[in-house]
Amino acid sequence: MLKVDLSDKVAIVTGAGMGIGRAIALSLAKDGAKLVINDIVEENAKKVAKEIESKGGDATVILADVSNKNAVEHMVRLTLEKYGKIDILINNAGLTGPTVPVQNLREEDWDQVINVDLKGTFLCSQAVIPSMLEKQYGKIVNISSIAGKEGNANMTAYCSAKFGIIGFTKALAEEVVKKGINVNCVCPALIETELAKMMDPKQAEFLTSKIPLGRLGKPEEVADLVKFLVSDAAEFITGQAYNITGGRAKY
Repeated sequence: MLKVDLSDKVAIVTGAGMGIGRAIALSLAKDGAKLVINDIVEENAKKVAKEIESKGGDATVILADVSNKNAVEHMVRLTLEKYGKIDILINNAGLTGPTVPVQNLREEDWDQVINVDLKGTFLCSQAVIPSMLEKQYGKIVNISSIAGKEGNANMTAYCSAKFGIIGFTKALAEEVVKKGINVNCVCPALIETELAKMMDPKQAEFLTSKIPLGRLGKPEEVADLVKFLVSDAAEFITGQAYNITGGRAKY
């Protein structure tokens, strides 16, 4: 497992109550970062915070719907009041939505996926940028998906949101490239999480079949890539979308 020194860093991880978000939060905390555990499910968030605290780490639970501007601004305000700064933002909160042909996709399901996955990434980034600009330092990593590059049938809302996250990442990176802020995203294939277990079995089997290594990724593998991108070793990296797909990728 990758080890870096994050002992003076403060990190917000959205959707940190389970899956990839949980793995990222635990990984950053293990190397010394103070964590804000964001989620909408209090029980899950508290469980992750307790895991961190049981190992001597510092974790604060802040419940917030990332698609709600007021809730996001409140989360950032509470973080700054407690820790005085925000060094790292991991935009991980997201949902896949229903797996259906586009003609059967309800408008409200489309809106929900776009609002949480894409708008949430925008709102959280927008809220932390002022404090990062003040310190002339910041690391933002957005969790996209290989589906945002290649597309998956019957997942138009999800693929559109994840493609949008890649574009948002590149545009924001250009805005702040000379202001001490690095913005990148990672594009996993299907990862072994609770959400993967809840997928339609045929869809999960299909997505697994597209991975040349023949297995699902592990949350900890994504967490290691994210940790590298927020470390000082990645200072010369910004505006990039990294695949972590077991070989699945056209570009």
